[in-house]
Amino acid sequence: MESQMQPVHPGAILREDILKEMKLSITKAAENLHISRKQLSEIVNEGAAISAEMAVRLEEAFGVSAEFWLDMQKNYDIWKVKHSGRIQGIHRIEQIGHAS
Repeated sequence: MESQMQPVHPGAILREDILKEMKLSITKAAENLHISRKQLSEIVNEGAAISAEMAVRLEEAFGVSAEFWLDMQKNYDIWKVKHSGRIQGIHRIEQIGHAS
């Protein structure tokens, strides 16, 4: 059974469990990641997704695997689409018959 509870955006984990715990500002973290403050701010404020490149940057900087970040992002994205109401009226396509 599919969960109705929205998965956590990976930016929330980055903000709450890493940056706050390390007492690290967005500005300082962005400098270390070699990205703009704006780019990191959009992620930690849950307005932007974590790309594969960003996941690798986070892995290098904080030791949390790129796969962890991408799995979180994937789960969040899929849940959002499934609950958006944009995907409706699509039915499973069944194989009709085999060509001879």
